[in-house]
Amino acid sequence: MLLIYLLTGIILIFGAFVGHQPYLRIEQLNKTRILNTILAATALFTVLMAAYITGYFPQVVAAPFMMCIYSFFAGFFTGYAIRLIQLRGSAGSILYMHRSFWVDHAPGLAALLIILYGIYRTSILVDQPITGLRLTSGLSLMAFGFFGLTLKIVPEFRSRGVLFLDRIIPWKQIIAWRWHSEEVICIEFMHRPGQTGEQVREFLTTIPPEDRKQLETILQSKMDDTRKDRKKILGLGED
Repeated sequence: MLLIYLLTGIILIFGAFVGHQPYLRIEQLNKTRILNTILAATALFTVLMAAYITGYFPQVVAAPFMMCIYSFFAGFFTGYAIRLIQLRGSAGSILYMHRSFWVDHAPGLAALLIILYGIYRTSILVDQPITGLRLTSGLSLMAFGFFGLTLKIVPEFRSRGVLFLDRIIPWKQIIAWRWHSEEVICIEFMHRPGQTGEQVREFLTTIPPEDRKQLETILQSKMDDTRKDRKKILGLGED
């Protein structure tokens, strides 16, 4: 049993390393990838369930296997959350962020409920015996809740750039902005400037009418401050 706990600990650290790497981004998710992942996971667990029922995947093997899976996800979400915290710190202070109950409090409450359920799942606070399977599954839920606390679903306009989900867009890479509608603004930015696959992307976000002037002032000020750097990236030279 000690060897199993050692193995799950190593897998947890490996999962944290993978989650902390910047090449995994939320923007890479799309309907096709999500659907294929769900289908692959469903097929895998169907095969494992069939093997378990027929005796080819006994409990003595199934439990350590699931402990390793839970440990990897616990480490992955923890590493991802740490990366988001570090990104938020390197992006500077907040200049503007759309705040509301559904943006600030509802996701946080949901994340806290997941963390509390994860604590309950470990059986630490109840009379049920603590097992490796319960402990690792609870840790994975707690890590997912921690990740939910660090992820913001709206852009944060900060002093060094715009933090959108798990990406910092420096001000010098923002090339234009316009109002898509009365309450929706469109931000155009350069993705991977100077690298293979360079392209112009955009995102839309909702802004309350009473905050419109404030955001316009911030955008105009930052665009003016980084005008020379932006022209260098675009290859336009200086004025």
